Amino acid sequence: PDVIIDLVDATNIERNLYLTTQLIETGRPVVIALNMADLLEKRGLKIDVTRLSMLLGCPVVETSALKKTGLEELISVAVKSANAKEIKKPQEIFSSDIEKAIARIEPGLPAYIEAENRRWYAVKVLESDERVLAQLSFSGKEAEDAAAAREAIETSYDDTMESIITDERYKYIQKIVKAAVLKKGQTMSASDKIDRIVTNRILGIPIFVLVMFVVYYISVTTVGTWVTDWTNDTFGGWVSGLFTSGLEAIGASDVVTSLVVDGIVGGLVAVLGFVPQMAILFLFLSILEDCGYMVRIAFVMDRVFRHFGLSGKSFIPLLISSGCGIPGIMASRTIEQDNDRRLTIMTATFVPCGAKLPVIALMAGVIAGSAMGYAEAAWVAPAMYFIGIAAVLISAIILKKTKPFSGKPAPFVMELPSYHVPSARTVLLHVWERLKGFIIKAGTILFLACVVMWFLSGFGFGPDGFGMVENSDDSLLAAIGGVIAPIFAPLGFGEWQPVAASLSGFTAKEAIVSTMGVLANVAGDTEDAANVAPAIALWFPSAIAAFSFLMFNLLDSPCLAAIATMAQQLQSRKWFWFAIVFQNVFAWVLSLIVYQIGSLIAGGGFGIWTAVAFILLAAMLYMLFRPDPYKDLKVFSKRSLEAAS
Repeated sequence: PDVIIDLVDATNIERNLYLTTQLIETGRPVVIALNMADLLEKRGLKIDVTRLSMLLGCPVVETSALKKTGLEELISVAVKSANAKEIKKPQEIFSSDIEKAIARIEPGLPAYIEAENRRWYAVKVLESDERVLAQLSFSGKEAEDAAAAREAIETSYDDTMESIITDERYKYIQKIVKAAVLKKGQTMSASDKIDRIVTNRILGIPIFVLVMFVVYYISVTTVGTWVTDWTNDTFGGWVSGLFTSGLEAIGASDVVTSLVVDGIVGGLVAVLGFVPQMAILFLFLSILEDCGYMVRIAFVMDRVFRHFGLSGKSFIPLLISSGCGIPGIMASRTIEQDNDRRLTIMTATFVPCGAKLPVIALMAGVIAGSAMGYAEAAWVAPAMYFIGIAAVLISAIILKKTKPFSGKPAPFVMELPSYHVPSARTVLLHVWERLKGFIIKAGTILFLACVVMWFLSGFGFGPDGFGMVENSDDSLLAAIGGVIAPIFAPLGFGEWQPVAASLSGFTAKEAIVSTMGVLANVAGDTEDAANVAPAIALWFPSAIAAFSFLMFNLLDSPCLAAIATMAQQLQSRKWFWFAIVFQNVFAWVLSLIVYQIGSLIAGGGFGIWTAVAFILLAAMLYMLFRPDPYKDLKVFSKRSLEAAS
């Protein structure tokens, strides 16, 4: 290009000038459009444009995209710079040993590279940029010398070349900002004042816990329950009655009536009744994301995760997974280290997604011993969220002490945008996008799941051969669930019904609720398709067993769509099957420990499975607290954080 116009956000100048230093290295004329300088002045700061221009060695023009000011001057300066044909030698911005290495690499570059571009290519060669090396066909003695220089610098700094260059650029930028950004007063911006509290080393995590507790409490209990109860009372029985009357009026057979009313309507209404709670949860999460709070949680949790060998980069997929596990898994691709990326992919779905909320809400009522009133179980939904995060940390501690997952945490550079009032349009759009996906799934996957579960639970082999059975205990589903049930009996839910529901959860987690709705209606335990909690409570011997069931379905393998995404992102059959086995074994072991030891504390007897639970607990504690055999091989990188100032 004849000239490069670099748009720089004045409110986050350090972060934006990083690209500027790279553009200047290309040797092309650069003109900086300094945008939003007026907002910076409201924070008590002012940029000395003349001094900034002198320090960077390129023109700087103040502009305002909102007010459309400074645009004519910007165009004029850009045209002038393009016509000047004056190529200035880029400034030396790195420490002396790095500059010497760059100077040694430049002469060895191909002759066709223009003089003004040679520094940019030399820096890329020093960083071992694969695309640049492939483009240059860089080999021979020059490549060996560059590799030797890179290795010497990495050894000296005890870090990777890419991280060293990044730190050097920011050190240079900080000097420029210190000289060119003038403080008009000592007043702090509103964002800075809020950040001093919510990102505080001591208060940050307690505030996060409180915020998420309130979000889940309101979503699943108070407001969420009021709206859900009203929806169920208004439409639950009415919809079933309407379909029953309509089918009787047209003379439909008992089989068709059972399919539509008990199977399809009963299953779908059981799930869709929780849409109001999901909408409220998504509303709160969207508000927290849009106002700028959620991105700060990654910064706060980086301090925690770093102690367990992970970084804030691994927490960002967990935040995304609270809406849906699929984008959460895909977000892990931003993590450079293979071991950390694999670990994050394996554990991202431990955090309850929107699809698990109906399961949590339904089981909360069972755990509390009530039908559809969740006030007594207000702690269940928030507890599941934090249990999911705790499961990630436990997994990280255990796996990080094994060779395939050992390694340093990824460097974490993060931009903290200013707080702002959430946009109603943006928030509602996010809520609708998430709900739309759920509703579409209800009309496709869950519809088919309801039909399949109705067939399996309503048909079987009797004295007269294969046909419709009066008792669901004689059905095909009971036979299938009965074969697998002994595996889950030590976890407290050895009846075939909850086992069958858990199996259906691999198609979609909401299918657990729809399957329970179908089974409750087919069994005749309840005539209200939306009120299945009293019926399914009979399948669990205690509240601890119901909690164990909920924990298992929170931590086991996710839905088929998420499993397919895991396979795509892991790109290895070995690691894919390891992830599937780890998730299910981990969920089974934790649920066993919770049920067996919990039952013993509650006054239950001591049996063989109680002993197994204690042995597994001891083994887990050993793996958590044993010395790290790979500790000496890990070099923990310093986190670089550039916050908006």
